[in-house]
Amino acid sequence: MRTSSTFSILFWIYGARAINNQTNIYARITLNGKRVNISLKQKVDIDSWDPKRQKVKGNGKIAREMNLFLDEIKSSLVQCYRDLKTEFRVLTAQLIKARFLGEDKKVHSLLDIIEFHNEKMASKLCAKTLCHYKTSQKYVLAYVVDEYESKDRHLQDLDYAFVLGFENFLRSYQPKHYQGKIGNNAVMKHIQRLRKMVTLAYHMEWIERDPFVKFKPSLEKREREFLTDLELESIENLTPSIERLEIVKDLFVFSCYTGISYGDIMKLSPDNIVLGIDGNRWLMAIRNKTGTPFKMPLLPAVESIIEKYRKHPRIQYTGSIMPNISNQRLNSYLKEIADLCGITKNLTFHMARHTFATTVTLSNGVPIETVSKILGHTKLATTQIYARVIEKKISEDMEILRKRLI
Repeated sequence: MRTSSTFSILFWIYGARAINNQTNIYARITLNGKRVNISLKQKVDIDSWDPKRQKVKGNGKIAREMNLFLDEIKSSLVQCYRDLKTEFRVLTAQLIKARFLGEDKKVHSLLDIIEFHNEKMASKLCAKTLCHYKTSQKYVLAYVVDEYESKDRHLQDLDYAFVLGFENFLRSYQPKHYQGKIGNNAVMKHIQRLRKMVTLAYHMEWIERDPFVKFKPSLEKREREFLTDLELESIENLTPSIERLEIVKDLFVFSCYTGISYGDIMKLSPDNIVLGIDGNRWLMAIRNKTGTPFKMPLLPAVESIIEKYRKHPRIQYTGSIMPNISNQRLNSYLKEIADLCGITKNLTFHMARHTFATTVTLSNGVPIETVSKILGHTKLATTQIYARVIEKKISEDMEILRKRLI
């Protein structure tokens, strides 16, 4: 059996609370037998009120203005009812009242979504990623101050023009900690983080439209640098006279033969070394960045490095398997190692991960699916960015094909 809701609006006055014969006018919303009252903040003389018609008696100016006001209120309440039905909301008299008073939807701002994002995502994102978000948020708020002379902006006011304006602001903005302006891909990264936060607000129905619908990011493709066999060998054969350079060299080589990032190496302990299914020693841990587990057998070069530092004083103190050193110092000392080895590339610790993916694994015939698993990637596409098939591998594959075709 089909049922329909019963909806009605009634105007009435509270005669018992009249002062000097003046009393307030109320609107009563009734829906399916449930009712709520709304004070209209308007007073009327008891004697001039017509309860049957729910209007003020007479045709004078005051009566006409008051009756017009009541007609507008009724029209607004009916529109609230219709809008809520269109939105497929669970209708109640209280909800119609809240919509009429503007209390059913809070007007959220950029600061609201920033605070919500940082609070809810703190346990899901690694510290470094959250730090990147906070940098992007700082730039967004700096743009709002620069463009709108305000410390905040309502999310409902964000549109395509806002996104384009933010992009333009970033391209001309020069942070204090930078030598120059922000690069194109970094600009796209900041916009991407803003987009993720705004999308979160959209899914929570804090905004009615997505201002990024028409925006298309323009990333510049860059070749990821890695070390060749000879360059890696030159670093492995280096015997620095300074202990700090020796430690940095070993950390770098460790990453070249495991593909493990700096942050994850610093957290490795003897507990992460276990017996694998083949009876050999494996490294098993969880990536700090994504929370994805990674596991791999220890190669001889890695085994020897771990054994080398097993009784090192720093290891005894930290309980890790490799000496701890800050990422900033690590990358700084790698420049010295590059000079000592005659390597002209901009040697960074992350280059070791690229080297593992290309020179150490793919170029030696390790399937990309295996490399992806070792690197702890959740998508094969991510590995395809890291793991390029270098010229040596192409040459070897074509040589095999050439022999088969003879």
